[in-house]
Amino acid sequence: MGKEATGSEVCMPLLDDADKHGSGGEKDLEVPPPWKEQITVRGIVVSVVLGGLFCIITHKLNLTVGVIPSLNVAAGLLGFFLVKTWTGIMSKLGIWTTPFTRQENTVIQTCVVACYGIAFSGGFGTYMIAMDQTTYNLIGADYPGNRVEDIKNPSLGWMIAYIFTVSFLGLFCLVPLRKVMVVDYKLTYPSGTATAFLINSFHTPKGAETARKQVRCLGKYLSISFVWSFFKWFFSGIGDSCGFDNFPTLGLEAYKNTFYFDFSPTYIGCGLICPHIVNCSVLLGAIISWGCLWPLISKRAGDWYPADLGSNDFKGLYGYKLMTMQNQWRNKGERRYS
Repeated sequence: MGKEATGSEVCMPLLDDADKHGSGGEKDLEVPPPWKEQITVRGIVVSVVLGGLFCIITHKLNLTVGVIPSLNVAAGLLGFFLVKTWTGIMSKLGIWTTPFTRQENTVIQTCVVACYGIAFSGGFGTYMIAMDQTTYNLIGADYPGNRVEDIKNPSLGWMIAYIFTVSFLGLFCLVPLRKVMVVDYKLTYPSGTATAFLINSFHTPKGAETARKQVRCLGKYLSISFVWSFFKWFFSGIGDSCGFDNFPTLGLEAYKNTFYFDFSPTYIGCGLICPHIVNCSVLLGAIISWGCLWPLISKRAGDWYPADLGSNDFKGLYGYKLMTMQNQWRNKGERRYS
């Protein structure tokens, strides 16, 4: 009996020979340029400019929001725009320049991501500044465990050596992890894959026009954010007093528990970039902790902890906040690697 073909079976080739080889000839493949042509002077200049800009943004987010979204796509987009602008100006001046390739765009994007990655993971907003003399004086010389011999004022040379050591150790760990995760298991790297598709789409006639529109939109909202921040600065309160930085939207009682609106475009932008599950998780955690736990624990002052302690004393309410966050991080790590 003959076997009847079903809808799930493939009874003919998906591509004809003409589709495979184009119009009879073998399809031309773009050969990547040598590595010396991928690393150019203009690429290094653009990388330095964008790397410095992204480091400022990262420090701002690290010291305020605490959440750093992936900026890979923005780095690739701005790198493409700046180099295209560079080559356009040179061509109008009659100066010949080498063509801008995908590989050069990728080198720029990688350098920028490395710069802001070091700015975030290098501890410049956390443990690096926690070792200096200023932090020792803020904690107090008579505080238990706060010793003079533990003071370390990081100098520029010391920080450079430290960052080089940490970065090269990460590089040595990355090579075997890439072999296992990407090559062997063929796992998809989401941000890298998205950036690769984006850079490839830029280097097409339609992609260049799309990138121009995206940069124009980015510049428009950057200008709006700057103008609004400049306007808000004139109506900011002194310290933590009411103003556009601490506007008691939900009332003064909620304002005492740090529930207020600060009209910050930075937080709005982070909320738009981060997934909804992250935003909902942060909001729910804020309601549970600052709306329920800390007000209840603060009522036990004098019973659970001394009542005359400062707001940043580890023996008081601040210690409960810190240990609760550390336990959450530890449980998250154990669930991830178990």
